[in-house]
Amino acid sequence: MNVKQLRAFVTVAKCLSFAQAGERLHVSQPALSLTIKALEEHLGGPLLHRTTRSVSLTPEGETLLPLARQLLADWDNTEELLRQRFTLQLGKVAIAAMPAFASNLLPAALKVFRDRYPRVNVAVHDVINEQVLELVRHRRVELGIGFEPETSEPLIFKPLYMDRFVAVVPVNSPLAAQQEVTWHQLLEEDFITLQRPSAVRLLLEQQVLAGHGGLAVAFESHQLSTVGRMVANGLGVSAVPSLCIRQMQELGAHCVRLVEPTVQRRIGVTLLADHKLSAAAQALLEVLLEYGKDYPQL
Repeated sequence: MNVKQLRAFVTVAKCLSFAQAGERLHVSQPALSLTIKALEEHLGGPLLHRTTRSVSLTPEGETLLPLARQLLADWDNTEELLRQRFTLQLGKVAIAAMPAFASNLLPAALKVFRDRYPRVNVAVHDVINEQVLELVRHRRVELGIGFEPETSEPLIFKPLYMDRFVAVVPVNSPLAAQQEVTWHQLLEEDFITLQRPSAVRLLLEQQVLAGHGGLAVAFESHQLSTVGRMVANGLGVSAVPSLCIRQMQELGAHCVRLVEPTVQRRIGVTLLADHKLSAAAQALLEVLLEYGKDYPQL
């Protein structure tokens, strides 16, 4: 039993005429009769009673008719739904992004995406960098945004830009008047940072350990907003990716170039190598890559 046969049966049942049904379906009467006969043979008995003057439904045909109408309606709705998803008239995509990106750069990219595809829903998982990769690996999201993974298997990494860490200092600090700050100068102050296992914290520890013997942390928090507010209130200094510059400034802190060493790492989009992206995810990926040209640096 197939859609063509059901559509032929429902049309004949509605018209009670093979001639009229053939005209509506744009097929010849012999071809329509063969289609109905094939359906009847498949189901095991007659669905229509035919004479030279009339067509009527058998009891089995009466039973099939409402079911066939519902099946065709479901089929047509399914076709239309998928057509709308492929053309991005409808759709849904789930992504994961590390908090520093999710709260700073992602909203502007999503605004571009929303303007282009207003009926596509985007679910954002705001999680630490390590969980971003896990969500991608376990297929809970199609796209993950964060630092470049140490190992790519079984992932594909598409870089957006190279992010460098900047110093975050109180606006009234002598360091705020400098064009750039060295790590030696920064670590003479009380240091505030994110708690482990934040990728930002781990990256700073790895990069700074060799030259400065590690981070002497005075205050730590799970939230970048809390770190920025602590710095703004004079509790110490910090270092964050440059994508957080605007957020730190809005919290009342000041950002300065950070050198000796320059700590940097690529930020981009991670996806599964063996996964074919949905139309919505592919469109969002294109927006992110396009928008990546404008990501800020200090």
